[in-house]
Amino acid sequence: MFSDLTFFALFLMGLTGAGLVLGPYMASIYQGRIAPLRRVEDAIYRVAGISGAGQRWTAYAASVLLFNAAGFLLLYTVLRTQQWLPVNPQGFGPMTPDQAFNTAVSFITNTNWQSYGGETTVSHFSQMFGLTVQNFLSAATGIAVAVAVVRAVGARSADNIGNFWVDLTRTVLYLLLPIAAVITLVLVWQGMPQNLLASVDATTLEGGSQVIAQGPVASQAAIKMLGTNGGGFFNVNASHPYENATGLTNLVQIYAILMIPAAFPLFYGRMVGDRRQGIAIYSAMAVLFVGVLLALYFAESAGNPLYAGLTEPGVSMEGKETRFGLAQTVLFTIATTVASCGAVNAMHDSLMALGGMIPLFNMLLGEIIFGGVGAGFYGMVLYVVLTVFLAGLMVGRTPEWLGKKIEAREMKLAAVTLLVMPTGVLVLAAASILTGNAQTAVQDAGPHGLSELIYAYTSGTANNGSAFAGFGANTPWHNTMIGMAMMLGRWGYIIPVLAIAGGLAAKTRAPQTAGTFPTHGVAFTVLLIATILIVGALTFLPVLALGPIAEHVSMISGQTF
Repeated sequence: MFSDLTFFALFLMGLTGAGLVLGPYMASIYQGRIAPLRRVEDAIYRVAGISGAGQRWTAYAASVLLFNAAGFLLLYTVLRTQQWLPVNPQGFGPMTPDQAFNTAVSFITNTNWQSYGGETTVSHFSQMFGLTVQNFLSAATGIAVAVAVVRAVGARSADNIGNFWVDLTRTVLYLLLPIAAVITLVLVWQGMPQNLLASVDATTLEGGSQVIAQGPVASQAAIKMLGTNGGGFFNVNASHPYENATGLTNLVQIYAILMIPAAFPLFYGRMVGDRRQGIAIYSAMAVLFVGVLLALYFAESAGNPLYAGLTEPGVSMEGKETRFGLAQTVLFTIATTVASCGAVNAMHDSLMALGGMIPLFNMLLGEIIFGGVGAGFYGMVLYVVLTVFLAGLMVGRTPEWLGKKIEAREMKLAAVTLLVMPTGVLVLAAASILTGNAQTAVQDAGPHGLSELIYAYTSGTANNGSAFAGFGANTPWHNTMIGMAMMLGRWGYIIPVLAIAGGLAAKTRAPQTAGTFPTHGVAFTVLLIATILIVGALTFLPVLALGPIAEHVSMISGQTF
């Protein structure tokens, strides 16, 4: 146990170091001080007809929606016509309309929920031109929105929040492409395939036959992690040896998931001219990260009391990554669910009841414990606005954030946005139960079956994409409903957050006084953490009590599901 806890501590130190390096680099990108591909960048602007002029929040939001709509139509078309497209050595046919809809929505919203097996459904062309391209572009969209929010908060007084097309281009050219290229080379070095071959038929030592899938795995794995996308080339995702070859690739992929989200608060501190602001938000994220990491580790270390003495001290490795051990399995599970990644190296359905509740809880919070690339930070902005408002009420002053007053408009928008998760999870899951579609999709009875259902709709609304397993999601109903949950979880956050950013950008920064509640100290960090936990607990505690908590209580009394 001591060695595992030491490993966790060293990992967090390394993650903090990565954030400290990447944050200033990101600030240089979006301030225009680093542009090694300036000629390429300018050529893209000329061809696309981009002026680079600043956009009001409405124009910025319209650009995001237009870009995503075009991406959806292109990807849907590719998936429905892949039987006629090149680089399809397996001869795969088209996706069904409902599954193509679900998959196209999934990849443009940075969710990468998959109700299909990648190696048996999607051609190499669809993997590369369709899915991998959207892995870059959906990640860049989230980052661009978060950059616009940071720019608005730090502005003295402005009528625009930047240019979406410029932010998108710089994100791809200077942030995602170079880092993903390096990660790809490391993964290939460690044994991940990167080819355009068809599946290989092999004969096993026992004389049986086995089909070994091939394809451009490493390039997709790199960006699926770096962009917190999570969509796997293989059905079992990062538990497949071709998609996670060694202990080094496992660790590299975990860092890839979290490095940009961890850098965002520190980037924010740089951009607003007060690094303490970023450190305060990063500290809140880190404390919550450590809390859920230790909660899952100890829940899984305790094991199942019904089998005490039959296995190694309590630990059950069923469904876990036995190659890398409990610590790396737990760390991967936490990393992928605090960020909107969804890649898995273990089956979350096999976690203990309380252990399975932890990744579910991570997503129900809106994935703001580091969160997805960009999405985690602009999701955290909502909680910052709420925290500042509560602090203002406590000290009896108009709430201010960096000298900008938080008024009724901002609070209404924040309140509406905080209803997105409960709507996508509770309302759509309830509709599935009332129509009977939930009962036919779950694998297990009782509270565990409820956890499977809630996990699926939480994963969709939180734009995570991980699966609890044991849930038959590939039906017209669930493909459509989870697709709607993914759209709600993406644009239901982006549009109000950009509206808040537009309002903040236009406000003049007032000088801070002795009565201003500081947003850079320990008190603010503690209040921010408390606000996050209280809002999450009040909203979702009842359904958690009916699901994983009820299952745990039943297990103690000897009943299993």
